[in-house]
Amino acid sequence: MSAGFIGLGAMGAPMARHLHSRGLLAVVGNRTAAKAQALAAELGVAAAASAADFATCDVVALCVSLDADVLENVQALAGVLQAGAVVIDHSTVSVDTARQARALLAARGIGFVDAPVSGGVEGARNGKLSVMAGGSEADLAKARPVLEAYAARITHMGDTGAGQATKAVNQVLVAGINEAVCEGLALGEKLGLDAEKLLPTLMAGAAGNWFLEKRGATMLANQFVPGFKCGHLLKDLRIVEGMARDAGVQAPVVAQALADYARLVEQGQGDADTSALITLKRG
Repeated sequence: MSAGFIGLGAMGAPMARHLHSRGLLAVVGNRTAAKAQALAAELGVAAAASAADFATCDVVALCVSLDADVLENVQALAGVLQAGAVVIDHSTVSVDTARQARALLAARGIGFVDAPVSGGVEGARNGKLSVMAGGSEADLAKARPVLEAYAARITHMGDTGAGQATKAVNQVLVAGINEAVCEGLALGEKLGLDAEKLLPTLMAGAAGNWFLEKRGATMLANQFVPGFKCGHLLKDLRIVEGMARDAGVQAPVVAQALADYARLVEQGQGDADTSALITLKRG
């Protein structure tokens, strides 16, 4: 199998490296060409100058930021990939965007799997991501060798768009946990509690969670290196807000997180880790 990877950010670059370690990676691409060229030189693979450089790939994975980026890449790939190839999209986008991407590719006999991931930069680096996949069984079967390079769990959630719907649910939980952890630790600071005792005590009980474990100590030390950027979570929450509204579901947790992360971005913290939320909770 020959695979390509487009989007070499904090998540995409380590995912591409895992593909290379399995002997699957042939081509890498990125909006900033220098980043693709640097990784290509490191791994001994090709750096794409255009979509045409992916023409011989059996599978191409995307990990980009915006819905428009996904559709732009999909449209370009639809013109060059061979029938029977599969495109995997790891971006967090709307269900409608996933379905548009499938339609663009299906017209050329190319498969599509919407496969957003959870697990953060740590999960990408360790090859332990959770993949939420939408699409046909046949397309997922073709994509599976690529996904297995960097996933601890791959779950077929249903037809196209089901992966993105699952990621929306995931982001509601992420937002709520972030709000609670940052508010709780800000309170702990105000009450003068010893962080070295507080964090392991909380982790040992019902309050234990991934965000507290991975970000608790760093946020209390005012270290906000991403991780997952505030600006990216804000983008995701805007997608979730629209989906909740369309579904007729009240989402006060999403509304609060939207307001808070919009404020952080306005303050110039869009590139900071989402744990920077504690700076608002401190008052």
